[in-house]
Amino acid sequence: MSIERETNEPTLRRRHVLGAMGAAGGLALAGCLGGGGSNADSLDEVLDDDLEESEYETLEIAHWWTAGGEADAINALVSGFESEHPDIDYELQESPGGGGSALETDIRSRMVDNDPPSTFQTWPGQTLTTYTDEDLLFDIGEHVWESDMRDAYLPGPEEQSQIDGTYYAVPINIHRLNNVFYNVSVLEDAGVDPASLESPGDFLDALATVDDAGYTGFAQSTSTFMMVQLWAMTLLAEGGAETYDSVINGDVSGNEETVRSSLERVVEFSEYFPGDASSVSWDEANGDVIAGDAAFHHNGDWAAGQYLGEDGFDFENDWDYIPFPGTAGMYALNMDSFVFPKNNPSPNATLAFLQYVATPDAQRRFNQNKGSIPPRDDVDTEEYTDFHQRQIEQFQSADEQPPSMAHGLALSPGKQSGVESVMTAMAENWDADEAYDGIVDKLE
Repeated sequence: MSIERETNEPTLRRRHVLGAMGAAGGLALAGCLGGGGSNADSLDEVLDDDLEESEYETLEIAHWWTAGGEADAINALVSGFESEHPDIDYELQESPGGGGSALETDIRSRMVDNDPPSTFQTWPGQTLTTYTDEDLLFDIGEHVWESDMRDAYLPGPEEQSQIDGTYYAVPINIHRLNNVFYNVSVLEDAGVDPASLESPGDFLDALATVDDAGYTGFAQSTSTFMMVQLWAMTLLAEGGAETYDSVINGDVSGNEETVRSSLERVVEFSEYFPGDASSVSWDEANGDVIAGDAAFHHNGDWAAGQYLGEDGFDFENDWDYIPFPGTAGMYALNMDSFVFPKNNPSPNATLAFLQYVATPDAQRRFNQNKGSIPPRDDVDTEEYTDFHQRQIEQFQSADEQPPSMAHGLALSPGKQSGVESVMTAMAENWDADEAYDGIVDKLE
């Protein structure tokens, strides 16, 4: 059963539909659908060139952006879409909570019933194989990824849009994962120069110095995704992009020394976590940095939204960030994207939406509210904050753009789930040797 609620914004012709949640589980569709979804092999078979926009079926957009700046971002996006396509009706299907797991559960159920929404938010990269292995998504290369769009996307986001060279997704944002945020006053009081931290070993020394000064060194949560994210960035810092790529592609044993050292380093970092790291969320831990009780917090750039929303807590004067020590020149990627499911209830409207999502206007509107940066390099970002201006500059000059292990870009859903189970166990026993054996088992 679902609950409908009408928006109070008369300019937006839409409905919000809040889906009922089932128990969230791993998104494993392979083998359960018994076939390829739609009889149509290409978009040309389902598009109707003779339709007027007023005759399009209602566009259903499924997403999990329901809180704070995320809600503002999706509202800004559909407002822009409505301006471009005033005759297309649309409906927002909302599945909040669980870091996207609730939406995954809803999508899985609808895919099984051959009744998908028109489009839905998903991570690109290996997450897409959940659907492409069952032939549930249309190839959108010819109809969406035209030459000017390909020219405007840097290689990282464009690569993550494809599976085996076929385009299935349109990334709308980029989050950077290899950030270490810090409280300026705390580091000054402890006598730590953040610019001097060039390796995980340097970072560990800084944590010890901050601890000696009476502060929490590393304000982290040991929730599953935070643990996977921290290990992944430590591996990237210890071994570089080439080793990282080798490991996510299954060669753990061939990189044993680096993988072991990265896991051991995470154990060393944990000595400077807050005492309640196992029970707090990432934003609660990050609040200790704002309060001046802790020095550092590692996270994606969504954490900066917490700082930017804090009155009197100013970028560069009160807080700042550095790349995770050892990852200078890299921009570790997490992204959101939209896809084109087969058995689509509104093919023409869906195509219009995906083509709009790919535009500079859509990405300007969305990212300015979301706190992320656009994957196109030709978006007008004049009104973006100084923090995001710096992120954009570093993205565009990055030598490497490695994909996230923690968010479905780098690993297939089954492998990601396996790594999550290993890191969840590690957060309880802090046994690097056991974790190494688990990583070998899950990735090789």
